[in-house]
Amino acid sequence: MRSFALKGLRGGALAGSAALAALLAAAPAGAADGPKRGGTLVVSMNADARSLEPGINRDSNSDAVVNNLFEGLVGYRTDLTVGPALAQGWTISEDGRSYTFTLRDGVTFHNGDPLTAAAVKWNWDRKSGQEGWLCARFFNGQAGGLKVEAVETPDPKTVVFRLAEPSGLFLTQLANIQCGMLVASPKSAGADGTWTPIGTGPFKFGSWKHGDQMVLERYDGYVPSSEPGSGYAGARQVYVDALRYQIIPDADAAAAALKTGAIDIIPQLDTIKIDELKAAGMKVMAAPGLSWSALLIQTEDPLLSNPKLRRALAQAIDIAQITEVRTNGLAKPNPSGVAESMRAFSADFLDWPKYDPAAAATLAKEAGYKGEPIRLQTNRRYVGMYDNAVMIQAMLSAAGFNVQLEVLDWAAQLDNYVNGRFQLSSFSYSARFDPGLMYAALIADKATAKWAQWGDPEARKLLAESGTLTDQTARAAIFRRLHAKMKEEVPIIGLYYSPTIEGVNPALHDYKPWAAAIPLAWGVWKG
Repeated sequence: MRSFALKGLRGGALAGSAALAALLAAAPAGAADGPKRGGTLVVSMNADARSLEPGINRDSNSDAVVNNLFEGLVGYRTDLTVGPALAQGWTISEDGRSYTFTLRDGVTFHNGDPLTAAAVKWNWDRKSGQEGWLCARFFNGQAGGLKVEAVETPDPKTVVFRLAEPSGLFLTQLANIQCGMLVASPKSAGADGTWTPIGTGPFKFGSWKHGDQMVLERYDGYVPSSEPGSGYAGARQVYVDALRYQIIPDADAAAAALKTGAIDIIPQLDTIKIDELKAAGMKVMAAPGLSWSALLIQTEDPLLSNPKLRRALAQAIDIAQITEVRTNGLAKPNPSGVAESMRAFSADFLDWPKYDPAAAATLAKEAGYKGEPIRLQTNRRYVGMYDNAVMIQAMLSAAGFNVQLEVLDWAAQLDNYVNGRFQLSSFSYSARFDPGLMYAALIADKATAKWAQWGDPEARKLLAESGTLTDQTARAAIFRRLHAKMKEEVPIIGLYYSPTIEGVNPALHDYKPWAAAIPLAWGVWKG
């Protein structure tokens, strides 16, 4: 069998390993005369948000919007640590089973009602009992040792979470962007089942023209935290009058809009657009990313249930070459659930079956593969997922696999992912800030969690054990064991962590991208 060369599949020269550092160093500071109030910050979005109820019917676009409208008790800082948000602080009991949060002073919802501990508990009770909240398993003991037994409100300013056992992941999960543990006014939920987004964030809901744009207006009653702002923690000082999400599905149209000043930020900029935008005088800014691109494998499929065949797939895919082409050399291949920017990372997490198409063909034959068709799902909404699928199909075909692309609408592919309806799927996980969160997005009992990629009982046990530990060295050792086991079983083929690359209008000041790959609208100004 021949190997498959991919260089030149995408346009533009491949950058060297120093390219990301160069982009980071190029980030300019704001103008000397300081922040000015006013104007509308316009951010392009490749598709509409799915909903405005945190954590329900969500995707990364929904996450981006709701985190402007709502705040959680805690939030991630840009250095990936957890800091205060609605909570001005917290204490942990000596036995590690009780977390007591004190709410910050003066906070009101967008309708003027004061924030109370009772409202926080209402959100918890609603979320934990709500059908469709996929993160329930992270808090009820199903996905590990973390189990919230009770939430108490001894007074209007105090919220107490009581855990069944000490957990090294409680604050991390509470800040988890995908879980949407944000605080909404109880009046957000209508008796008829409707949802009105009434939060405490620096922006309030303005208008939504589905498929076109969504406008959020600055909430002038916002009372910021006393801690300096960083990511989703601390103060959210807003200078612009409004934030508009402009739906622009086409990457070329988004680039043209940025160059004309119609929009201010293109999130998740495709690398092929870097040179074009820089030549037009736009800023291109970057940060290490945490969004993990991967090839999902349905291990319960009659054909793909054979781990030997899955290892053959792994040997037929050159993840280094895919990474180089897709990121223009700005990222390195990484097949594990531990990103290089995470403190648990070591070279052990890069160990993976060696790319060898001839060996892959031999192993597939030993596994009994006789050329049966294998369908690979993808979509055109996310360029990276589609390009990865095309490259993977070519590589697998070169090794003798009969792989057929199935191009779906993103909504259909996402629904298939949630329900496990695929053989192979080109996919990307939103940023997770801790290895435990990333592995928890993969590992669960597949009998009850159809979205899970890996249902192995030992893997589930190891993940549960990692959640009970606070010692980071001990946790890293468990993650190494998980990765070694994943290398043998190949329930998923990780490719790379996409760097956060964004196109930014020069008229926008003091803006910086971060690992979450979600633009932050506070601290920035136009002028």
